[in-house]
Amino acid sequence: MFGLKRERTLCVGVVGLGLIGGSMAKALKKYTGHLVYGCDIDEGTLSEALADGAIDEAVAENDLSMCDLVFFALYPQQTVAFVRENIRQFRPGALLVDLCGVKRFPVENLTDFCAENGLCFIGGHPMAGRECWGFSGSDADLYKGASMILTPGEHAPAPALELLEGLFADLGFGSITTTTPAAHDSMIAFTSQLCHVVSNAYVKSPSSRDHHGFSAGSYRDLTRVARLNAPMWTELFLDNADYLSDELGTIIKNLQDYKDAIDEGDAERLERLLADGDRIKREIEGR
Repeated sequence: MFGLKRERTLCVGVVGLGLIGGSMAKALKKYTGHLVYGCDIDEGTLSEALADGAIDEAVAENDLSMCDLVFFALYPQQTVAFVRENIRQFRPGALLVDLCGVKRFPVENLTDFCAENGLCFIGGHPMAGRECWGFSGSDADLYKGASMILTPGEHAPAPALELLEGLFADLGFGSITTTTPAAHDSMIAFTSQLCHVVSNAYVKSPSSRDHHGFSAGSYRDLTRVARLNAPMWTELFLDNADYLSDELGTIIKNLQDYKDAIDEGDAERLERLLADGDRIKREIEGR
C-alpha cells in the first residue's frame, strides 16, 4: 500500500457522507482522478451522492475491501466502533484516516488495534465547516485554503504521510500541520469548542429575540456558530472535557473581572482590562 503514489489511481472510501465526508468525496472527484466509494447508513444520502457525482459507487460497511484509503467522517465513538466491528473487511495494508474534531479518543483506541491487524490508522482533522450539516450542505471547495491537521502515531510509515500530504495538497488545503493528539485537543478546545459554547450561550439572552434593527457585524460574528449539531458537539465536548473545562474556567474568570469592574464603576480597572485585550489581539496579529 505505502509504495503507492498519489499520481496512481487510488480506490478511496468515504464513510459518512455528511458535510465533512460529502465535501471530501466531492473534492476527490473534482480535483483528482481517484475512484470514490461512499458508505452511509442513509439510503437517501447515498442516492443523492450518486446522482450528484460525488461518488462512483455506493458500498455497504462490510464491502470496503477494494479501498486503498478510507476516510471516516463520523462521530468519534462511531468511528471507533465501525473500525473495530469491520476490521476484517479492509484491504490488508490499507490506510485509515478519521476526520472528527477530537483526536485522543480515536487515536488511542485505533492506532495499535489497526497496526495489530495489518492496517495503518492516522488521525486527521480538516479545519473547515459551515453552520449546517448533512450532504446537502457539502461542497467540493469547502477545504480550499483550510488547514489539515494530522496526528500520526510515532510508528506511522513515512510513505503514508507523504501520500496524505500530497493528496490534501491536491484537494486545495492551504497547510498541513502534524502534531500529537493531546496538543490538537488542547488547542482545539480554545480555537473551536470554546467558540461554539460561548456563541451558543450568548444567544440565550432574553435580548436576542428583540435584536433586529439593533445589530450589525459584531452580533453576526459572535453568533455565527450558535447554530450547531447538538448531538455531535455534545460528544466532542465530552470527549475533550478536561481541556474544554479549563478554557471555560479561564473565560468565566475573565468575564467576572469585567463584570466586577463595571459593577463597581471602576473606570481605571475596566480600561486596563479592555486595553489588555486589545494589546493581546494586536500582538497575535503582529501589528
